[in-house]
Amino acid sequence: MSAQPGPDTAVSADPEHDPTAAYALDPAVVRRLTTRIVSTTGESQLSTAPFTGQPIASLPLSSPDDVAAAAVRARRAQRSWATGSIELRAQLLLRLHDLVLDRQDEILDLIQWESGKSRKHAFEEVAHVAMTARYYARSAHRHLAPSRRLGLYPGITRVDVNRHPKGVVGIISPWNYPLTMALADGLPALLAGNAVVHKPDSQTPVTALLGIELLSEAGMPADLWLPVYGEGSVVGTAIIDNVDYVCFTGSTRTGRGVATRAADRMIGASLELGGKNPMLVLRDADLDRAAEGAVRACFASAGQLCVSMERLYVADQVYEPFMRRFVRRTEAMELSAAFDYSADMGSLISIAQLDTVSRHVEDARAKGATVVTGGRARPDLGPLFYEPTVLTGVRPGMSCFADETFGPVVSVYRFTDEHDAVDRANDGTYGLNASIYTRDGARGRALAGRIRCGTVNVNEAYGATFASVDAPMGGMRESGLGRRQGAEGIHRYTESQAVATQRLLPMRPVLGMSEETYTKALTATLRLMKKARRP
Repeated sequence: MSAQPGPDTAVSADPEHDPTAAYALDPAVVRRLTTRIVSTTGESQLSTAPFTGQPIASLPLSSPDDVAAAAVRARRAQRSWATGSIELRAQLLLRLHDLVLDRQDEILDLIQWESGKSRKHAFEEVAHVAMTARYYARSAHRHLAPSRRLGLYPGITRVDVNRHPKGVVGIISPWNYPLTMALADGLPALLAGNAVVHKPDSQTPVTALLGIELLSEAGMPADLWLPVYGEGSVVGTAIIDNVDYVCFTGSTRTGRGVATRAADRMIGASLELGGKNPMLVLRDADLDRAAEGAVRACFASAGQLCVSMERLYVADQVYEPFMRRFVRRTEAMELSAAFDYSADMGSLISIAQLDTVSRHVEDARAKGATVVTGGRARPDLGPLFYEPTVLTGVRPGMSCFADETFGPVVSVYRFTDEHDAVDRANDGTYGLNASIYTRDGARGRALAGRIRCGTVNVNEAYGATFASVDAPMGGMRESGLGRRQGAEGIHRYTESQAVATQRLLPMRPVLGMSEETYTKALTATLRLMKKARRP
């Protein structure tokens, strides 16, 4: 594996060879961004850089009262925003699209500094935010303009459906995609006429704050998107208690609590939660393409991606040649903290994540699994680096068999029968993302329809569904509720209203007709309408 020292190699601390030495976050920029946080506590919390462990920013902590005050301010701003035209809101998103692309170097530096991911994986966030902004701006009328529906009597009953904003949307975003998960869920909320109160994760807040600043530069009115900061148990709970809808991305355990609290208030919630995602490599797969895709599927963002793969099921007929290709590509990966495109993988986000990854690998090793490659931390590269790791022989009873690792670790299994492979892919309680590699696209799509996941990629790791923003994205079973992207991704932030206008005939007996005669006439009409194949 690239940058791997020999067993007796002394690791140099020479700053001339430190890939992070040329980058430092401007304190003036930090102060400017953090002043956006709604906070009156006088308390602060320090965030640190995964690459080095050095401090990034001291951020003011918000209290539940601060969250309530932010909701009041946001609600006031939302009333005015909702009266504006859809075109006005769409223009805001299009201006953001250009700003994100124009300022990408600054954004990429900050994403790397806060999250520890490689630059090429950071760019996925820039691209996704730009695509999301453009998509919703261009499709705004299709999703939000009043629409006509079928009425009871053609030409007599007219039905219009209007979409009204929920009001104030609460967004609780995670650390692993600090820009796209901060902004991409909020953009359709703004377009639908809502305001946002937002709690970015405590580990990656500055990237989210930069995104909010870019929205302001694009013309977003004051107080329409207000950030608060602090622990989820304090600030996140207060958001749920003060908003009209909540969007949460995070662990299944925390998501249960969010759903319960939202239900107590009778407000809606969308939740993207955990996953133990499977990839199937069928006997007719293009093995080079499958191996390349598996590397991205398993190790993008150091495996800290909700839709990344932690289980690979490979057909017996191609198992050995696939494994040779996959392991060779894995061992050739460049691990680095460089602020350029030379790195294939960056670091983990925190000591907690490093501990989980190490514990899962050591548990599997101790119980008889084989570490084919990887399997150790790399403190020579940075405090939170861990090698991309491929395991075989993983069985029930090992921590990494069914529990989400959320790191650069994948277990590989053989299969002989595709029906069995699908059943094994459906094992467990999660259902977020899956991948199938085959030369027969129709066959791949047929198998995809049997996999209980919210998204399935055929001949791609995760990017095809992730980047197709007109299609819904979300989880089944314990991987979540609701969908982001597409029509579902914006309609979740609206209340639908049906308005029916009745012409000529009232909905009652007329011209002296008795109730019994009216009932018979309506019965005959219903039979005729069935024959007309009208819905």
